Amino acid sequence: MRLTKIYTKVGDKGKTMLANGEKIAKHDIRIEAYGAIDELNAFVGELVDLLMEYSLSSKELGPKETEPLRMIQQELFDIGGELATPMSALDTSKQQVVNSDDISRLENEIDKLNEVLPPLKNFVLPGGHRLNSKAHVCRTVCRRAERLIVRLKEQQPIRDEASIYVNRLSDWFFVFSRYLSLKVDAEEILWNQKRRN
Repeated sequence: MRLTKIYTKVGDKGKTMLANGEKIAKHDIRIEAYGAIDELNAFVGELVDLLMEYSLSSKELGPKETEPLRMIQQELFDIGGELATPMSALDTSKQQVVNSDDISRLENEIDKLNEVLPPLKNFVLPGGHRLNSKAHVCRTVCRRAERLIVRLKEQQPIRDEASIYVNRLSDWFFVFSRYLSLKVDAEEILWNQKRRN
């Protein structure tokens, strides 16, 4: 596929085109859902860039951390494409979509990351290091994307795998944020629930 014409002028009147050629309003919940996935993908790309910058001065981080994120970016693009395609036009034999194996991989990665982390004794707040903060940004945008996908799913059919993947991915980012703090020796910021007592 070659993208030669970048502007189409379809959106000049507040409409956009789905993958099957159907025109819908730019504020439609379907557009909001895959727009949030696109936004998440951009933040994941920024997290990869931060990791690569940090790895130049530290041997603690490298491909072991960036490669899973690059795979996640590919899968987010697949989800965006799926959400841009109404179920009636979706052909999973031709279109790349996330599946149960991708979800299982995320779960296995979460378990492996969790094995090296100290047990949580309280809620943690984002921060302590830029890498931790950016991973939390990814987590929260992922949660918003999930909420939008759930709303879309209440109105139109969506494959379960897409919403389950996004749900699991937000958990992945939470554990990954803690893992990054551990790798860069940054103290986790705990929520102080008794600060007023």
